[in-house]
Amino acid sequence: MIVVHHLNDSRSQRILWLLEELGQPYEIVRYQRDPHTLLAPASLRAVHPLGKSPVVVDGDEVLAESGAIIERLTDRYGNGRLAPPADSPGRGRYLYWLHYAEGSAMPPLLLRLVMDRIESAKMPFFVRPIAHGIVAKVRAGFVDPQLRLHMDYIDAELARNEWFAGDRFSAADVQMSFPLEAAAARGVLADRHVHARGWLVRIHARSAYQRALARGGDYAYASALA
Repeated sequence: MIVVHHLNDSRSQRILWLLEELGQPYEIVRYQRDPHTLLAPASLRAVHPLGKSPVVVDGDEVLAESGAIIERLTDRYGNGRLAPPADSPGRGRYLYWLHYAEGSAMPPLLLRLVMDRIESAKMPFFVRPIAHGIVAKVRAGFVDPQLRLHMDYIDAELARNEWFAGDRFSAADVQMSFPLEAAAARGVLADRHVHARGWLVRIHARSAYQRALARGGDYAYASALA
């Protein structure tokens, strides 16, 4: 039986969704974020040294990193579903989006989160103007332009194809769900990004996605467009 070490409001939700799409049985071990730091509990380090989620235990194999987990589970249990064949023309596009999600899309989103937390952090009054000034310059000079670049790029790609790997839903769409949900929740995905927003509506309507929500529990990003 596959065991998913699942942290609330995290990337592990998309692993539950993948397993529902695959129709593969699994068990959930639940963890809650610290309400103040929002970090995963230290108990996750007993499963994997980095103490991050998702972590999947499949037999004797312990898998971490969302992209690696999704690729491994899809290849092992997909029976030709959710991924183009290895020798097909669409395989490269599928692999690109599978790795783009964390390699390119998430870093500027994480930087935006860090900047927002610095702005809202408690600090001496005489330090606040300096800190806010630095944050404003970093956001205006790098973070926000990068976010616009990536969201515009993603939207343009989804204007060409209904799904990330082409005209069929795939595991690449599962992997891309977290960056776009996070972008929508943080106000980065603009109203003009109609194709990306439409894609979010489509994935949220999938029955497997809804089943994963029912099993996984509270997941704030699922209502990002509400």
